[in-house]
Amino acid sequence: MLWQKGRRSDNVVDGGTGSGGGGGMGGRGLGLGGMVILAILGLVFFKDPTALLGQGDPGAAAPPGQTQQAAQPLNENDPQVDFVRAILGETEDTWTAIFQARGQTYERPQLVLFRNSVRTACGSASSAVGPFYCPGDHRVYLDLTFFQQMQSQFHESGDFARAYVIAHEVGHHVQNLIGVFDKVDQARRQGAALQGATGLSVRQELQADCFAGVWANKSQQRQQWLQEGDVESALNAATAIGDDRLQEQGQGRVVPDSFTHGTSAQRVKWFKAGLQSGDMGSCNTFSGAI
Repeated sequence: MLWQKGRRSDNVVDGGTGSGGGGGMGGRGLGLGGMVILAILGLVFFKDPTALLGQGDPGAAAPPGQTQQAAQPLNENDPQVDFVRAILGETEDTWTAIFQARGQTYERPQLVLFRNSVRTACGSASSAVGPFYCPGDHRVYLDLTFFQQMQSQFHESGDFARAYVIAHEVGHHVQNLIGVFDKVDQARRQGAALQGATGLSVRQELQADCFAGVWANKSQQRQQWLQEGDVESALNAATAIGDDRLQEQGQGRVVPDSFTHGTSAQRVKWFKAGLQSGDMGSCNTFSGAI
């Protein structure tokens, strides 16, 4: 992937270094399979994300045993930081154009690079959560060591696979802007199931995968930056982080009733749907079979 072509975003910030102790997820209500999933691609955040994260007032003190280092200027000489800025910049340009075509204005999210742990408007989280989006502050959070985990655990270190991870989280921001989070929360309050093979959580995550594919389509039209093997790299990453694959690896069995992100096949299917169409209209995962 010729990612160097991307415009560098000014919205990547350093979130500092937490101690990594205390606070964080707490593993509330999660079995082994759930913890494995959360450690790969983070939580699904809904209207009340503090029910899943540590109780989260962004202005509150850090939880006992956890400290937060003041943010530092970005090391723009770090190739990984440069990569993140280039990918985020391209998501900004892509979604700005898409929203303009819809007669809307795209709000650019900040992407916070942190180490060990971080406090957010959704609560406190550790690096074990993986990349995530917090609708409370409209920010994407990423510990760059996650990319090392992709290499060591999934043997996938391709640039486009890493770009897919960022684009997926930005996809959640797009959902937030167009009202998907509010609609999901309303459906949840009316009794619709969050977890499970056809639950709201899976449908929301698969739509974010599809939006990542839409971004990939549009950015490729503009930049012509994909090379041989790049698409396969992203598809391999999508396959590796399916609920069924992760549960099989983590607990030796698959429990569809606890799915939160979708199967490997579903994640590939919906990413490809967006990639092939370049159209948000192809990403309606909330209607019919998925």
